[in-house]
Parts: sequence; structure tokens; C-alpha cells
Amino acid sequence: MAAIAAAGPVPTELAPPRSRAGRRRPTWFSVPLRFLLPALIVAGWWVGSATGALSERVLAGPPAVWTAFTELLGTGQLLDFAAASFVRAAFGVGIGVAIGLTLGLLSGLSSLGEELVDSTMQILRAVPFLALVPLFIAWFGIDELYKVLLIAVATVAPMYAYTYLGVRNVDRKMVEAARSFGLTGPRLVLEVILPSALPGVLMALRVCLSISITGLIAAEQVGTREGVGYLVTLAQEYNRTDYMVLCVVLYALLGLVFDGLVRLAERFAMPWRGQVAIR
Repeated sequence: MAAIAAAGPVPTELAPPRSRAGRRRPTWFSVPLRFLLPALIVAGWWVGSATGALSERVLAGPPAVWTAFTELLGTGQLLDFAAASFVRAAFGVGIGVAIGLTLGLLSGLSSLGEELVDSTMQILRAVPFLALVPLFIAWFGIDELYKVLLIAVATVAPMYAYTYLGVRNVDRKMVEAARSFGLTGPRLVLEVILPSALPGVLMALRVCLSISITGLIAAEQVGTREGVGYLVTLAQEYNRTDYMVLCVVLYALLGLVFDGLVRLAERFAMPWRGQVAIR
């Protein structure tokens, strides 16, 4: 009792807890911060080209790349090539994501599905999709079907793996609670299991979109008259490093567009994710 008295009076009211969520940085500061490192890289590239440290034969400078950009934009070829590449990638990713998502759900929800599907998908995941290029050309020719299917095959395995892990990591207690409220069959999958696995699915979509760029490069190297890959082929034939660098920039911009679409989907589908990270 003496020790308690010496410690001072006991508070009769509890203090309200302090919020541990940090304030988000304002947009005017956050957005330029995302582009700080790329801007520094471009600045170093520009300085190296201007001072002669980087030879034009090795790496064209930003002014030369900008001139090539304006030339292609003026002729209308740039928009046509970029649109053709975007359509091929979109169709290929759409088919691969749909198949991978379906197989991942089937394997993750059912032991029978896992026994039927998982070993085959692991074999497909272990085979580099670039090794399938000669076979696909022999099977499907060099038309659009070959290009779309190559991108689809490249994206099936990542979508399957992340979906499978996401479904298997769903809390079983949540599933049992949903079943006790009468949710079964497709409603259980669509309203409980799939939303719980959504972080893994969206991560898989981001990985698939990144891999689709590689598949697009390989697909457009053969039998095409439109697309950024065809522009790369022309640049190699005529040794135009300015066009080569421009193609790299176009692929990078295409990747940024894909990543922005996934971020937008995450913001609408999982608005709570921004409050989880320690800022």
C-alpha cells in the first residue's frame, strides 16, 4: 500500500489513444518525388551526351531521341505502332490472366483440382516461354494469333501461382463463418474467398503486365509490320541508336501505363491498403 501511495494518484479516466497513422504527404510533393530518380538519370544521360562522354554510336542523346520522336509522331507511325503493341499486350494478358485466375482458384479451392492442375502448371512455370517461340511459329504461323498466344502463355504461370497462394492463405475461420451465414458455392468464392485473395491477385496482375512487355518484344521481332518491336528491327537494320533508345522509352512508358492501371484498381478495390504501411 505504501508503494502505491508513493507512486501518486491513480488516474480515474483513460486518455484517448493517439492515432498512429501518419499523415499522407500532399500530392504536389509526392508526385514529383516519384519522378525524382528518373529525372536525375535523364539529366546524367543528357550531360554525358553533351560532353561527349557517351558516344552517339553507343547511346544517342536526348536531343537525337526527341528528333526521332517528332519524326515518327509527325508521320503518324508512332501512334499506330504504340496502339498495335498495346492491343497485342492487352489481348494476351487478358487471355493469360483469365486462364491463370481460373486454374488458380480451381487448384486452391479443391484438393482434386490441385492434383489435376498444379503439377502441369509447375512444369509450365519452369519452362522459359521464350523457348516456345520456334514451336509457336511452327504451330500458329507468324500472324497475330502467335503473338497474342505467346504473351498469354507468358502470363498464365504468374497469375496461377499468386492466385493459388492467395486462396490458400485465406483465413479458414472466415470461410466457416461465411458458410454459417448460408454462403456456399459461387457466392462464397466471389464474395469471400476472392476478395480475401485480392492482394495476391493484383500483385499477380502487376507481374503479368511486366512479363507481357518481354513477351511483346519477342513476339514483335518476327512477322510484323506494326508495333514497337518492328521499329526495333528497323533500328537494328539501319543502326539507328536514336530509334533504339526511343523504343526502350516507349516500352517503359507502356509499363508505366500498365502499372498505373493496376494502382488505380488497387485504390478502388482495396482502399484500406494505404493505411496499412508505416509512412
